[in-house]
Amino acid sequence: MAERKQWKWADDPSLNKMELTKLEKDGLDVIETIVNTYSKEGFQSIESSDMDRFKWAGVYQQRPKDGHFMMRVRIPGGILNSEQARVLAKIAEDYGRDLVDVTTRQAVQFHWLTVESLADIFERLASVGLSSFEACGDCPRTIMGNPLAGIDPHEVLDTRPLVNQLEKFFLLNREFSNLPRKYKISISANIHNAAHAQINDLAFTPAKKTIEGEEVIGFHVWVGGGLSAKPHLAKKLDVFCRPEEVVKVAEGVTTLFRDFGYRQKRTHARLKFLVADWGAEKFKEELIHLVGELETQGEDLLKGWNGGYFYGIHEQQQKGLYYAGLSVPVGRMNAGELVELARLADEYGDGTIGTCNTQNVLIRNIPQDRVAAFQAEPIIVNRFKLKPNTFVGYAVSCTGTEYCNLAIVETKERMRSLALYLDDTVTLDTPLRIHMIGCPNSCGQRQIADIGLQGALVKTPAGMVEAFDIHVGGTLEEAQFNRKLNARITVDMLGPFLAQLITLYKEDRLDGEQYWRYVERVGLEKIQAQVDSILQTA
Repeated sequence: MAERKQWKWADDPSLNKMELTKLEKDGLDVIETIVNTYSKEGFQSIESSDMDRFKWAGVYQQRPKDGHFMMRVRIPGGILNSEQARVLAKIAEDYGRDLVDVTTRQAVQFHWLTVESLADIFERLASVGLSSFEACGDCPRTIMGNPLAGIDPHEVLDTRPLVNQLEKFFLLNREFSNLPRKYKISISANIHNAAHAQINDLAFTPAKKTIEGEEVIGFHVWVGGGLSAKPHLAKKLDVFCRPEEVVKVAEGVTTLFRDFGYRQKRTHARLKFLVADWGAEKFKEELIHLVGELETQGEDLLKGWNGGYFYGIHEQQQKGLYYAGLSVPVGRMNAGELVELARLADEYGDGTIGTCNTQNVLIRNIPQDRVAAFQAEPIIVNRFKLKPNTFVGYAVSCTGTEYCNLAIVETKERMRSLALYLDDTVTLDTPLRIHMIGCPNSCGQRQIADIGLQGALVKTPAGMVEAFDIHVGGTLEEAQFNRKLNARITVDMLGPFLAQLITLYKEDRLDGEQYWRYVERVGLEKIQAQVDSILQTA
């Protein structure tokens, strides 16, 4: 066990219970205990206080709490190689009942793991340069990025080296293993905001500035974004960050969160609350006090938002090479399918696979003369489609009650079947993003969807029934969260209700108008009237 830190907040009598647990034993110390004790002595040997610390190993108890665990594996920047993919697939096959989920933070998630399996899984991951450590817990999580970095014709800088620097700096860094709450970083130089900057605690987006007569490509810095029950959009600081300053700035922002973040209530501990109270100007002043002077803002190079979607075959920066954006319905696949992706990456590309925050995947670096054969591969034609149907292609879901202890309704299979139903019922030629979540924590990022569905329970004469609250009009294009309608729809009515609501939009929209823009144009009152009309005739 490493030497215990003497944190400045240690004597605060108002600390919440989890803070006391972290002071007693650092979360990272549980990794050694898992390897040397729990994996040998079994589930019953786990001390209750250590169960919360399992998150620092990237592991949660899954639902029901019967001795099985969920694990997240960090995929920094959403790029892995075929060897890593095969190791992940073998772990799923040997220990995870053949299940692999791609998450909205570009991670890979397993279920059904036992504590006895964890030491071996840690070793297998390390053998190919992967880790689950700090993929959960009150620490810097997976560094999100542009899965096309290095090949993206819409990026102004290759961010792969910077993702690696950030990952190397923060992973297992005990200076930052005891933050007030989870902490999410993204960095992308894609001009279409591929890494969803505004919903991260700290984000870097592309910018340029002329400094001493020289045009410098770098980043603008955003702080204080986050979702869950009280979502906040990140605020852009008045600073310009050179690429060589990224790690320094990230260290400074994270230090402010560590030392000044709130530790009294778990529900009021994210960086967003500190940023909201301080404001962007004071936060900038405190940051400069820590890291030294920074240039003021330059020219913003963001040109909109692509939603994190890359479907189809597209030419890369490199002439004659193409990438393929594939659909993985609600992010779920089996081990054999992941092995197939690894084969495709090796046979047609350069052996790399991208994981997207839309729960989809990419194959990179396909030569032009191999594109046709790639498109004809059975798994591309039948499963991971290049042009998925409208609703299947733009459906996102959290884990739900199938495995998550926080969820109150089932989501994963429900979102998959709902999307299929809508594709069979409504013909629509424009994307319509539907996100389904099982609780307010919003792992499925409900707030940024055209239509966000949040799980609820309704009391009926037959007992409690699963239902969904309806939210409309979310986007990061002109960043705004979707807004709640007065409608709680039981699961048996959800498909027909949405089909009618979307049909009304289809009949009333302007040419090519996206749903969130339609909501913005006609107003929430009109959408509510549509909902009321549908419910009256149901």
